[in-house]
Amino acid sequence: MSQGFSIELYFDPALENQVLKAWNVLARRQISTQLIEIESRPHITLFSSPFLDPAKLESVIKSFASKQEPLPLSFSSIGAFPNENNVLFLSPAPTMTLLQFQAQFKADAWIPYCPVAQEVPKTRMAEAFCVLRELKLPVSGYAMDIGLVEFSPVREHFSFGLGNTIDT
Repeated sequence: MSQGFSIELYFDPALENQVLKAWNVLARRQISTQLIEIESRPHITLFSSPFLDPAKLESVIKSFASKQEPLPLSFSSIGAFPNENNVLFLSPAPTMTLLQFQAQFKADAWIPYCPVAQEVPKTRMAEAFCVLRELKLPVSGYAMDIGLVEFSPVREHFSFGLGNTIDT
C-alpha cells in the first residue's frame, strides 16, 4: 500500500555523487542505511501528497519541465528534523530561483532539503553530524530532472529533463 507520492528534483551526476558519498559513509559507519535500502535517489522534494494520479500528472510535469532550465544548487549546511524519523539532510542555499521554481507547485509551506540519513538512532545523531561535517561544503551543481515517485517502497513513475523539449 502506497504511503504517498512526491514530485522530486534530481541532480547532475557530480552533485548526485557527492550526496551518495554521504549516504555511503553513513552506511559504512552503520549509522543509517535506510535511503540505500529503499532505493531512493538523491533529490529535493518539491511537493508531496498521499493522493496523486500519476497518469494525470505526467503530461503536466513534462510540459512544466520543458519550460524550465537546469537549476543551480549549492548545499551549504547540514540540518535535522526533530521527529521520530531522525532525518539528517543537506540544505540548499535558498536562492530566489529555487524558491520561485518551487512556488509553482502551490504548497503552503516548504523546507528545501536533500535527505542523507533517515531513522538515525538518537544516540548516534551527534556522530552522524560529525561525519557529515567532514564533507567539504558547500557542494554545488544543478537540478537537471524532475520526476514523480511513489513511496514506500520508492518507485519512480516518470522523470523529465529540465529544458528538454524533445518528445519521447
